Amino acid sequence: MNTVILMSDGTIVHNRKTVEVKPLIFLSYRAKLEEEYTLRSYFQMLEKYPLLADLNIFFPSYMERYRMSKESGCDDDSLDYLELGKTIEMIGFPGKPRMEIFNSFHGIHGGEMCEIKNFQIEDILDMQIRLGRLKHIVLGDKVDVFEFETVFSLFELIDGIAWELSFHGIPKQCELRR
Repeated sequence: MNTVILMSDGTIVHNRKTVEVKPLIFLSYRAKLEEEYTLRSYFQMLEKYPLLADLNIFFPSYMERYRMSKESGCDDDSLDYLELGKTIEMIGFPGKPRMEIFNSFHGIHGGEMCEIKNFQIEDILDMQIRLGRLKHIVLGDKVDVFEFETVFSLFELIDGIAWELSFHGIPKQCELRR
């Protein structure tokens, strides 16, 4: 499988060469992350490759918040790291059988998954991102979940993080003050 490596400075590397133009041709490639890759790295990638920012309608507002944030120190001690995961869920007993496949982006603390909806984007920019495992849930049994190694395409990574961020993190100007 063709692979790209996402570097902590936001660059995309293919065959040990920095991708300079036409990042869209790499969307189907397997994405691997440099160990120091953070949410800030993700936004730096969108800055370096503006065509990728056209993949989601919410990117302009995210980019504005990213650009207005501090240059470092944007992490939270209540999270160990951020994780992009994949789930396949078989549903339909009783009822009509169906299968749902989706990505999720969440925090991890002490080995437990944490929602990030209460965190501002600006407060988790320097949190490391890791690629998680595939969880297979059969007929709603969330006790006996099977987990497998999996891969993420560049598109799945970009879209999966963007999708979750569209639901999480209320802009500071919208927060209720006490």
